[in-house]
Amino acid sequence: MDFDTYQKLSRKTAIYPDIGNNFVYPTLGIADEAGEVVGKIKKAIRDDGGIITKEKRQEVLKELGDVLWYMAQLATELNISFTKVARENLKKLKSRAKRGKIGGSGDNR
Repeated sequence: MDFDTYQKLSRKTAIYPDIGNNFVYPTLGIADEAGEVVGKIKKAIRDDGGIITKEKRQEVLKELGDVLWYMAQLATELNISFTKVARENLKKLKSRAKRGKIGGSGDNR
């Protein structure tokens, strides 16, 4: 499946207030679901000595899917194709690698 197909298909399951004119809701969803991913990893460190068990891997997979879903909704709300998001990210990373700026911090490295 490609990014734009996922974006289109995932939109069919989107139900939230003022859909089509509400970029705040999916933005909050990204943060919420990313926090759930972090929680799963934290619990693997606490409970399993940092080993990602088969069960924990499945739980993380589901939460990553939720992050992906909210990202697709935000991109849709902003009229940005998911393929463009992926393409632009790789372009940025390639530029940083070429300039030796992969490490470090700051948006405009």
